Amino acid sequence: MKTQSDPVRRSWRIAKAPGRLPLAGHALHLARRPLEYLSSLPALGDLVELRLGTRLTYLPCHPELVQEVLLNARVYDTGGPVKEKARPILGNGLITSDWADHRRQRRMIQPAFHTTRIATYAEVMREECATHAETWRPGRPVDVGDAMQALTARVTARALFSTDMAPHSVAEVQRSLPIMVRGAFRRALDPTGLIARLPLAANREFDAALGRLHGLIDGIISDYRRSGEDRGDLLSALLAARDDEDGGAMTDREVHDQVMTLLLAGVETTASALTWTWHLLAAHPEVEAQLHAEVDEVLGGRTPTYADVPRLTHTQRIFTETLRLYPPAWMYTRVTTQPTKLAGHRLPAGTDILISPYVIHRIPEFFPRPEAFEPDRWLPERAKDVTRGSYLPFGAGSRKCIGDVFGMTEATLALAALASRWRLRPVPGTTVSPRAEMSLTAGPLPMVPEPR
Repeated sequence: MKTQSDPVRRSWRIAKAPGRLPLAGHALHLARRPLEYLSSLPALGDLVELRLGTRLTYLPCHPELVQEVLLNARVYDTGGPVKEKARPILGNGLITSDWADHRRQRRMIQPAFHTTRIATYAEVMREECATHAETWRPGRPVDVGDAMQALTARVTARALFSTDMAPHSVAEVQRSLPIMVRGAFRRALDPTGLIARLPLAANREFDAALGRLHGLIDGIISDYRRSGEDRGDLLSALLAARDDEDGGAMTDREVHDQVMTLLLAGVETTASALTWTWHLLAAHPEVEAQLHAEVDEVLGGRTPTYADVPRLTHTQRIFTETLRLYPPAWMYTRVTTQPTKLAGHRLPAGTDILISPYVIHRIPEFFPRPEAFEPDRWLPERAKDVTRGSYLPFGAGSRKCIGDVFGMTEATLALAALASRWRLRPVPGTTVSPRAEMSLTAGPLPMVPEPR
């Protein structure tokens, strides 16, 4: 009996990517125009072969093949050059750990994202969204990207380190994390590793920011260990976690690596997606009007709470559609741990696999009018027809983003809280285009707040 994900469902088309250069392979195309180049490949085949330098690499361009990779973490483990460069920065956390370590870590960390914990974190989200809404001034432009970074940094830091975390610690996270993200991206793009060793001001700034974050996290972990108190936050949950199989706890080093990982994943990705959402709302006044109608009806002028989230259905559809068009995790990598077959094609051990949600989300076969911003495609009666595996902003399988509910809750509350008070209008002359960096960012996005 064949299932929906049966890889012999049809004859797969295998293709080779065009434009291969000596030595560099297709690396220059990916460095110069990654989104455009990768998006051109599904037209060629279901599985497309590339070379990144001398490394053999494949891009699956059909949801069934993507699912086959993501649901088989032992054969398609995390890896590739980008992940290897991230290890010295993030350590051996959820993003960078191999299959065996990840399996243990996931078991231990999952309770920190239980529904009861999310409700506690949502109170932090509510407070920060309400505070942020007070900082905007009518007619005074704000860089929406910076504003969303500041908001998500405060939410993530306070969810990690409790509601009574010292203000200077939150400020340090806000100051150092963007520097670390930019530096990590620069290093990930450098196949030689030479850039990181040059005496550049950017490298000194990166090293200093990384050192400050390491010191801050180590100090907070030591303080929590001494007090032994459960403060209801993520760090308390990490320190209390026990392995169901052997009863062991995480070491300080393991906790540190998870905190670094959660900071990176919790701030940059949600901020990028929220920034794109404000841009799309300004360009689609009919969708914005529906958002305003919903928040007015549900909230009646008050700040949204966790209990309001299930009723903010249009707000959630808006963010879901933004994640389809501009998934923050626009590409990630896997590597084969043993010889295998994908789409009937033999892959040797050590083959890199590129997974690009950005590419899959824009294939017309699976999303009609893929370039259009249509939140109503996520109405229940329409969403049930979405092809399995064609929507993966949070990944899939055992490595699916552990903070997916946290992020959706935060984004829903942020959009509702701010849209109930303000509408944002673009500054004339502003042009916006996706930047494929550590996440898919919009770059500087100046917009003018108008009171509602």
